[in-house]
Amino acid sequence: MPTFVNPALLWGLLILAVPVLIHLINLLRHRRVPWAAMEFLLASQRKNSTWIRLKELLLLLTRMAAIAAIVLLLAQPRWQHRLSSLFGGQRTHHIVLLDDSFSMADRWADTSAFDQAIRVVQRIGEQASGEPGAQSFTLLRFSQAGAGASDSRPDFLKASIDTRFGSQLKEALGRMRPSQMAVGPGEAVKAFEQLVGPADDEDRVVYLVSDFRAADWDQPGELAKALARLDQSRAALRLIDCVDMARPNLAITDLAPQPGTQAAGVPLAMAVTVKNFGSDAVRGVSVLLEEDGRPRGAVEIDHVAPGESETRRFAVFFSTAGDHVVAASLESDAVEIDNARYCLVDLPPAVPVLLVDGAAGTPHARFLAAALAPGGAVNTGINPRIEPPAYLNNNPLDKFQAVYLLDVPRLDQPAIDALEEYVRAGGGLGVFLGDNVRAPFYNQKLYRGGQGLLPMPLASKIQLLVDRLETGPDLEVAVRHPVFKIFAGERNSFLAAVSVDWYIATPKDWQPETDSTAEVVARLRNGAPLAVEHQFGAGRVMVFTTTAAPLWNNWGRNPSFVVAVLEMQSHLAGSAAREAPRLVGSPIQVQLDPARYRPQVRLVAPSGPEPGSGAAGGGEPGPAAEGTGQVPGAGADVVAGAPPAVDGVPLVIDAAQGPEGLTASFPRAQRRGVYELVLTTAENKPEVRRLVFNVEAAEGDLAIIGGDELASRLPGVRYEFRQAADFHLSPRELAGANLGHWVLYLLVALLLGEQALAYSASYHPPAREGAP
Repeated sequence: MPTFVNPALLWGLLILAVPVLIHLINLLRHRRVPWAAMEFLLASQRKNSTWIRLKELLLLLTRMAAIAAIVLLLAQPRWQHRLSSLFGGQRTHHIVLLDDSFSMADRWADTSAFDQAIRVVQRIGEQASGEPGAQSFTLLRFSQAGAGASDSRPDFLKASIDTRFGSQLKEALGRMRPSQMAVGPGEAVKAFEQLVGPADDEDRVVYLVSDFRAADWDQPGELAKALARLDQSRAALRLIDCVDMARPNLAITDLAPQPGTQAAGVPLAMAVTVKNFGSDAVRGVSVLLEEDGRPRGAVEIDHVAPGESETRRFAVFFSTAGDHVVAASLESDAVEIDNARYCLVDLPPAVPVLLVDGAAGTPHARFLAAALAPGGAVNTGINPRIEPPAYLNNNPLDKFQAVYLLDVPRLDQPAIDALEEYVRAGGGLGVFLGDNVRAPFYNQKLYRGGQGLLPMPLASKIQLLVDRLETGPDLEVAVRHPVFKIFAGERNSFLAAVSVDWYIATPKDWQPETDSTAEVVARLRNGAPLAVEHQFGAGRVMVFTTTAAPLWNNWGRNPSFVVAVLEMQSHLAGSAAREAPRLVGSPIQVQLDPARYRPQVRLVAPSGPEPGSGAAGGGEPGPAAEGTGQVPGAGADVVAGAPPAVDGVPLVIDAAQGPEGLTASFPRAQRRGVYELVLTTAENKPEVRRLVFNVEAAEGDLAIIGGDELASRLPGVRYEFRQAADFHLSPRELAGANLGHWVLYLLVALLLGEQALAYSASYHPPAREGAP
């Protein structure tokens, strides 16, 4: 069935009447005049009149056909039929890759980038459905693109376009919202390649509808290769930009506890970080805070420079042990999804700390335990446990937040191995020396030429002699170091009263290697090291060359000792590796011990208002809340939605047996917030575990890439880059064979034929010889 790209131009076919009118007018101009000489000629002409009239009729028809061909050429006819492939056309497959990452929530005036994208997709569907013929449609959102074809959930997959398609597409688009994921175009392009396969029997037009943020396109890498493969497969590539400029945006990029004792009944230091992704400075930023859903005083940030981050510390307090949620939020701006962040802190009743007492009967452990846990009205949240060195041989250490060796003479090899494994995994080790320490053993087993736990070699016990000419304090500390910075300035008066009589020196020529992490953080009056630390694996070791008890010094009786020990405990405990943040879009998994738990696990995803009374935006569920099923009337190949484990709706699954025990795997987290996993113990008692998922804050960088910059990053790739507001389907993107070139060929043939007929039908007297 023929269709036309510009059907209004078909009115030009009325021009076909012009040659007929001219012919009729010419007939009216003839007058019959009797003439005897002409009678003879007319008699001769009658014998050939039929052939002459036929030539004149053919000439008239040829001229009319030429005019019709010109009109049809301007109207651009297309042929909608299976046989149209014989003329160079076939089924057209419209493939839309729709960016629904949360940067598409960028809002201005009364619209947003995602609103612009929805209008573009709707326009594609409406224009395509208005054209009869063989067309199909695939719609894949970025958030629905999985690692493989089996993981991807397109909203439409090779759906046939008919007259009902426009309404079906509009219904599906009306339910869509920007996701809370940070996913780029690369995943969607890869998923599309696996979903639709090779283009053997169809023409493809791929529409990449996105906001073209610079972070996704600065170094496209694999994405550029994937787009080049599309170009090589002769797919027409359309890049459609949904934003016109980069707008300022603030985001909370981090919310986490700071190094220190984390226990119930102890103030917990937290830090919140706000980044300014805009090009102008922002002043007067207020960060709203909540503790277990209860508002508390906000944190004020006076100034955030463009492209920079500002971090502010604050303290929270929870009197009971268990999980507690701290939430932070900002006021509304261009993108609201990155304006809130959550942190889950699991507070035990007290933090266990192991004190290894190397000399029975000496007060080393007692003094250190008293400093860590003074008792009475003072609650440090620390529970010191005193054990002999043999305890290290056969007992796990991962339950202790720090381990201290106090005047330990020697350790068995299993104990050394256990300590190295503990510190290497992120544990903290503190060492105080004393009379029982044997330098050869420490150097051979614990220092090991700089490869062991000890940051420096040991020499011998030396007395710090009194220098009558030097009246300075015995301790010189690096006030920038976390352990001693509290003593900076005027608060240093307590340290000035500390005196040291004996210490174990290092070799005279010893200095920390330039490529090592060893650092002298406190020295004695004579310049000898008093405190040395270094990194060992993911953990930290700190060594004091004097005693913990006031035997070689008077420090244990000085108030500064308690302060320094508590700061050292926070410093050592803070060396533990911080758990990687869980991001929206990551799978939800939990490992179960089959001896303790039953396999059935229930997941309840976050619901209810966002922190800050909705200031963070997004009380509305994301795309995953759409449910599952098919778009009504769209056919079996049209799929929409995702698993319904969101917005407070529980999802129950049975954990699968694996090599590491039972593993319960749920779909990807669709929105930020607190997820509850309800387990059932072997005694049939419920147990709740909570997980916190946050958005990838880097997605809030709204810097965009322009057309010229994009071209430099996609060399050799043929594409059209258009703005969403100006986008319309071009004639080349409609289904069917374009007959325009065949009409052109016909027009040329008609014009040549017209000249031949005109020459044949006219009279041409023979040339006379000798005529001038």
